[in-house]
Amino acid sequence: MPTEDPAPPAAGKTPAKAPVRKVAAKKVAPKKVPAGTTSAKKTAAASASATKVPAGTASAKKSASASASGKKNAAASASARMTEVAAAASARLKTQAAKRPATPDEVAAARNDPKQANILYHDWEAGTYDEKWSISYDERCIQYARDRFEAVAPTDGQPYDHALELGSGTGFFLLNLMQSGLAKRGSVTDISPGMVEVATRNAKNLGLDVDGRVADAESIPYEDETFDLVVGHAVLHHIPDVELSLKECMRVLKPGGRFVFAGEPTKYGDVVARKLSQLTWFATTNVTKLPALSGWRRPQAELDESSRAAELEAVVDLHTFAPDELRALAQRVGAVDVNVVTEELTASWFGWPVRTFECAVPRERLGWNWAMFAYKGWMRLAALDKDVFSKVVPEGLFYNALVTGVKPA
Repeated sequence: MPTEDPAPPAAGKTPAKAPVRKVAAKKVAPKKVPAGTTSAKKTAAASASATKVPAGTASAKKSASASASGKKNAAASASARMTEVAAAASARLKTQAAKRPATPDEVAAARNDPKQANILYHDWEAGTYDEKWSISYDERCIQYARDRFEAVAPTDGQPYDHALELGSGTGFFLLNLMQSGLAKRGSVTDISPGMVEVATRNAKNLGLDVDGRVADAESIPYEDETFDLVVGHAVLHHIPDVELSLKECMRVLKPGGRFVFAGEPTKYGDVVARKLSQLTWFATTNVTKLPALSGWRRPQAELDESSRAAELEAVVDLHTFAPDELRALAQRVGAVDVNVVTEELTASWFGWPVRTFECAVPRERLGWNWAMFAYKGWMRLAALDKDVFSKVVPEGLFYNALVTGVKPA
């Protein structure tokens, strides 16, 4: 299933935009981003290279005090920047009576700024994101979210008292985990004000105890040791400095707390998914130019809008992950009991062309039979991957990576 596809295909639902990926496989550290972009600055470089002095000495105390002051100043500065960005984005949202596509000029301006591109892209998508990716808050997605969690993490210690979702989008992962009984209270964060607005509205409609904040994943706006659990789905590959973000997760976790991230693209899986998606999009949009198939062609304006969305995706999708690199990264930030698993091989080979085809044709042309074919086909192949191929195929060839770790008690 595609990285941005948080749930298996749902009967009667099809996405509205084309999930055409144009990213190159990169390492965890954001040394490079797609052509035409620049790497985001590392905000913790000075802190990471600080000279150590013996604990308990006067110089150590001064150093600790200076470090604490520096961190507070840096946090305040980051918070101020995010407040400014959030205010601008919120103002833009309020002026829109309905979802307005990003203009070519806005897309061009965002190419050199992955964070601004994330805000622009996800604000643009917020109003239709659940429909696009077949997200729901019923048994189908509750079970899917719970299965992803249990695929990589043990079930002891539940329910967690307070859980945070990083890069929550519309709240798919945390809200469904809460409905499954995994956590009592929740907090959702996202760099996109539009996504936070939708996520908190979804939580309210579900009767869940959830607050939300606009936040940069590299500077989480909560105090140390606030949460028992931090989760995320298809978020790490969007973050310029993944290691800094995981350090922030460790900071806000209580001792013994756990993080769980799912739906991250592997290096090999992402290459295959992109190629399948691109070939399907090319074939479908060209074959439907034939007069006999013109009724299957979406209006050109909608196809152009999808292409602009794909351009932004090329900016916001920054990383792919090798399983061993993801393990090492989790250990490097101080996590223990680290576990990484991968899933979806044939299911992703099926899911990407299906999703892309659905995006390339008018939704009304796809009926119940197609919906059942897509849903049941993906489910059967996912089961085949889990029961058979996971035992014989190298983990790096699967599409999705999941990682968990614990903050030492």
